[in-house]
Amino acid sequence: MMMAARYYGLELDPNEFRNSPGDTVPTAANLSVWAQTAGMWSRALRLRWRHLMQFSNTGPVVLLFNDGTAGLLVGANNESKVVAVRDPRAPEAEPPVYVDEMRLAEVWGGEAILLRSQRNQAEADPPFTIGWLFSLMMKEGKSLRDLFVASLALSFLTIIPPFLVMTVFNQVISHQSYSTLFLISMILAVMIGYETLLSFARRLIVNVIGVRTDAKLNLHIFNRLVRLPLDYFERHPAGETMHKVSQIHQVRGFITGKLMTTVLDLITLLVLMPFLFWLSATLAWIVVVCATAIALIILVYLRPVRAVYAKVIAAETQKHAALGETIFGIKTVKSLALEPQRKALWDERVAEAGKWRLILGNLSNWPQTLVIPIDRFMYLGVVMIGVYLAISTTDGTLDVGSLFAFMMLSRRVSQPLVSLAQLMEEWEEVGGAMGQAADVLNRPLEIDAASGGLRPKFAGAVSFEDVTFTYPGTKLPALDRITFSVPAGTMLGLVGRSGSGKSTITRLLQAINREYSGFLKIDGADLREINLRHLRSNFGVVLQENFLFRGSIRDNILAGRPGLTLEDAIRAARLAGAEEFIERMPNGYETYIEEGSPNLSGGQRQRLAIARALITDPRILILDEATSALDPESEALVNANLQRIARGRTMFVVSHRLSSLVDCDQILVLDRGKVMDIAPHTILLERCTVYRQLWAQQNRHLDSQGPRHAAPAPTLIQGD
Repeated sequence: MMMAARYYGLELDPNEFRNSPGDTVPTAANLSVWAQTAGMWSRALRLRWRHLMQFSNTGPVVLLFNDGTAGLLVGANNESKVVAVRDPRAPEAEPPVYVDEMRLAEVWGGEAILLRSQRNQAEADPPFTIGWLFSLMMKEGKSLRDLFVASLALSFLTIIPPFLVMTVFNQVISHQSYSTLFLISMILAVMIGYETLLSFARRLIVNVIGVRTDAKLNLHIFNRLVRLPLDYFERHPAGETMHKVSQIHQVRGFITGKLMTTVLDLITLLVLMPFLFWLSATLAWIVVVCATAIALIILVYLRPVRAVYAKVIAAETQKHAALGETIFGIKTVKSLALEPQRKALWDERVAEAGKWRLILGNLSNWPQTLVIPIDRFMYLGVVMIGVYLAISTTDGTLDVGSLFAFMMLSRRVSQPLVSLAQLMEEWEEVGGAMGQAADVLNRPLEIDAASGGLRPKFAGAVSFEDVTFTYPGTKLPALDRITFSVPAGTMLGLVGRSGSGKSTITRLLQAINREYSGFLKIDGADLREINLRHLRSNFGVVLQENFLFRGSIRDNILAGRPGLTLEDAIRAARLAGAEEFIERMPNGYETYIEEGSPNLSGGQRQRLAIARALITDPRILILDEATSALDPESEALVNANLQRIARGRTMFVVSHRLSSLVDCDQILVLDRGKVMDIAPHTILLERCTVYRQLWAQQNRHLDSQGPRHAAPAPTLIQGD
């Protein structure tokens, strides 16, 4: 797989491969997913010999052999009926082996993997539109074909019963033929049976199409969400994003439900309409005119409904944003007793959403009210007019049997016409839901050179060259033409007052923000040219507040490398100073962590986060205020391990506590986005004024002389 990927200029990371539990040999499906994760186009297929003959001038194809090994198909010769297979273990200079069908069949059962680079960004990430959603459904071609055949058969089965009923009225009753009545009854029973089976099959096919589309849609949505840049989630409430994305399922339900049903009914309409005109052109035109009138009424109301529904969307989005914010911030709400304020906000948002829902309902009620008399006339009026025509005509063009047949058929014709008109009204809601989902899913994705970025083996040397960066919406630069460099294996401390740019440097290193000027290089390679996944997989990051997932302690530590073992988790925990408290837990490494990790202290969470960052053995480790939440004992334990943690890797340690940075190889002093100095602790104390001031502020207690009098104890003032 890696050799085939190199043909297209890509490098697959073996650490990213995930095999299914219980599989001792990599499966074709898992290998294909591995390539797709790295940004390639890949498919796992089962091929035959005649298919291999078509790969004469294409890229390599991975063939999976029966004994668990693999080979590369690098060519085919139609004249000689042989294929060229390369052994990946053979030297590169060695030519491929040419084998015929019989020899290949002895070792190969047909499993193969096709690979190529993504042709372009538009193909890899098409915009999320209603057209794209339809194209997703069109991929279920076989099921849609079966659905069309079933619908067509049901349409013809719908035609026959009315004509049989017409025969009963015109022939059986007048001639009192019991045998004919029995025969017609048997035919109707058989047709009902067929109609029942076909209806069941059609509903089953629709359900299968819906489930498959849902699965593909969910995968696409999640893939787009996790590839959105971090600053999008920082600027938009989680509740708002979740509400907008959830609207896509309303669109999918509309397409596979109401829309598909109406389209299928229109097939019935096309089949039945000629028979209606054959039975009675006058009555058929009445049905068509009534259905057209219904459509016109709904069309008149479309524009005002669209305007009001936009207000409903905005109100519902604000409501869900308030709900999500309250749930995610429930600890703050409880600790500060903010329940009344949040309840008042929720009441306000619910009232606003309810007001616009009521206006929308009242507005939508009018077209439905105006449609009812026309719909009833289309059924009952046709009966009255039909009876009049049957009585008044003497040429027998419309007898009683024909009238009953027309009534039965017209109901099946008018229903899709009315549904089509109502479909236009529902389209406004679907369009609004589509717009909400597209507002999230069509956002620009993280700039990632997934289909060709550099994948260097990192040593850890980092250099900033005249880097300037300004956050969107601000005028003052967070970093102003900073320049510094650190060799691989350096432990660098970052200090400065709040807002000096310490965390901004770590954000640029992780490529969270890339809109900077100047050059940021790792081992001489420009960071913007490095594959984003490869870059971040070589970083370990520990923040001030770290999120732990629901699951066991072991699962959380191994989150970055699920293929590793418990021994690896123990080694990382020991390095982070977390082993001692984990062993005291009731179930040790299998102790379950609930959402929000309420059964762990802040220091314990932080040490688990450090262990999780170390499990990948990153070349570059970032500790951004990582020890600020620790108690003195835990902080001392982590600081004592810093030298061991830093061995063999470059570390960026951001901390307000200068005492924890005195052992760093270098300390970078920042002030208002500018580099003031970079040197070890002792040198900075001598020559850097900013650093000396910060050190003096934090260590004044060391310079105090003599005993100090204690302040008087506070007293409570008693009321009268």
